[in-house]
Amino acid sequence: MSQPSSPKRAPRSDCLERALTLAVCMGLLWPPGGASVAPCICASNILSCSKMNLSSVPAGLPLYTAVLDLSYNDIVRLRSEWTPVKLPKLRNLILSHNNLLFLSLEAFVNVKHLRYLDLSSNKLPQLEEFVFEPLVHLEVLLLYNNKITRIDHSAFITTLNLQKLYLSHNQISRFPAELIREKSRLEKLSLLDVSSNKIKKLPLDEMRLLPAWLRNGLYFHNNPLPCHCDLYTLVAHWELRKLNSVADFRDDFTCVLPGPQKVQVDVFDLSGDSMNCSTFKEAEEEAFLEQTLILGCDTKHRNMLKTWTLPGPAALIPGANQTANVMPDGSLKVSPIRSEDSGTYTCFATSEAFNETIYVVLKVHNFTMHGGSETLNTAYTTLVGCLASVVLVLVYLYLTPCRCFCCPGKGKGRGDDSIRSSVLSVTPTHGGDPSALNRHVVFTDAKEARGQNGKLNPNGDQDDEEADAEARSLMKGTRKKSVAESISSVFSDTPMMV
Repeated sequence: MSQPSSPKRAPRSDCLERALTLAVCMGLLWPPGGASVAPCICASNILSCSKMNLSSVPAGLPLYTAVLDLSYNDIVRLRSEWTPVKLPKLRNLILSHNNLLFLSLEAFVNVKHLRYLDLSSNKLPQLEEFVFEPLVHLEVLLLYNNKITRIDHSAFITTLNLQKLYLSHNQISRFPAELIREKSRLEKLSLLDVSSNKIKKLPLDEMRLLPAWLRNGLYFHNNPLPCHCDLYTLVAHWELRKLNSVADFRDDFTCVLPGPQKVQVDVFDLSGDSMNCSTFKEAEEEAFLEQTLILGCDTKHRNMLKTWTLPGPAALIPGANQTANVMPDGSLKVSPIRSEDSGTYTCFATSEAFNETIYVVLKVHNFTMHGGSETLNTAYTTLVGCLASVVLVLVYLYLTPCRCFCCPGKGKGRGDDSIRSSVLSVTPTHGGDPSALNRHVVFTDAKEARGQNGKLNPNGDQDDEEADAEARSLMKGTRKKSVAESISSVFSDTPMMV
């Protein structure tokens, strides 16, 4: 009968090796001077020291550590020597829910390859300059629920790969505009959370021009912002685009009405009785004939595949004889613009996890920009011509040359001018009195010449004498023009003005 083979003892040796390995790992991670403190848990390259009542980081961390969890402890200061050796494989460092008050400027020198850093729920008062300078590979930084009141302008200047920055639930009063500004913003930043702070002013003009993928992750709700219609327009636009930063926290967008009482209202109520802001509507793109226009497909996510359809709808065929062509970045170039290019353009953006449809309305004006200026010049010329015509008419009416009453050799007797002719005569004909010039309405108030209803008395002696003189002049053909023109209006009750 054969003897049992030796390999049956292998399970005992495997268990012994595992026990020794665990003992070594636990011995390395035992907190200094704290035999009563429980050791960290070693699971492959993950070291969990959470809820161990630690006041400092354990010494002797293995070089292969990739994830270090130190959350829910009592660590107050993170000095430069918290890890005396470099940890080249450390990617995630979790220090949340401690009592951190101080970060050394050299705290992260030996962990330059961090990609995820959680400093949330601590008591950090401010972020100093260059504190995160070594972390050039950092992608996610959690700083929410601290006591931060000030952020240095250059605190994140070297974190070029930072994608998500959480700063909510602090006491920040200045919006970090350098993080979104065109020339200084982090190119890979897609989420910036500054909600629930003490910010009273936003760079609305810069925020309005941000690409949709950045606006989609820009959270600024629950701040004491002053109410005005520009804020309402911005928030209403973002809600219309269904951006997550507004759609997910619609009820948390409040503002403070002007006045001593500091009444807080919903931003979306500003279109009602609060401030009567106008309802937001998406503006159309406008262009002129023969222009070149680029229509953007402003998607909520980066690096999406974009396709277009033209008004009609008509498919956009590459290489076809069309004025519209898709650019390398997914935008649509239309050149030269024709009148039939007006209409709604549709951009379909797709990716592995998200699809989006964007509509762009284009309105084409039926004249070129140069032609538009010519039309403007023509209108201006017409206006000047009208004004000149009015001036000429006024000159003709008021500055006509004097007539025969001022000609030499002509008598000024009463037979040449009559009261009747002076009623409508434009040119004064009574004597040489300068005060009579430019009179266009003459009222006759001679009591002897008036009868009932203010009419001239035909039985008066003076009127008979003038009538005989007029009859004689008519027979001789020498009556003046002013007399002839006034015959039909001698007995008018109403004075006429010229």
